[in-house]
Amino acid sequence: MLFLCYPKCTTCQKARAYLDAKGVSYDFRDIKLENPTADELRTWWQASGLPLKKFFNTSGLQYKALNLKDRLPAMTEEEQLQLLATDGMLVKRPILVGEGFVLTGFRQAEWEAKLG
Repeated sequence: MLFLCYPKCTTCQKARAYLDAKGVSYDFRDIKLENPTADELRTWWQASGLPLKKFFNTSGLQYKALNLKDRLPAMTEEEQLQLLATDGMLVKRPILVGEGFVLTGFRQAEWEAKLG
């Protein structure tokens, strides 16, 4: 499993503590230091079944500074993926990529359902 997060984010810290407490084995990746590529994001988005907007960190400073709330609707999906790939801080976190699933954000009940 791949676990992408920003170590200073409290939600990411909770997700990591949850994974560790459950004994889940994962590869850790700092989303700020090694942001996802457009290809990775495309693959994860398609596997998740979620709207692409769910991959944006809508509460982040970058999202607001770039006025993405107003700009996203006019952008193509490819343009959105390319934009997400420019800065890991634009990406909703944490992201957990497992066998046959992708989870964005940390909602414990949802993670529990996927991880058992």
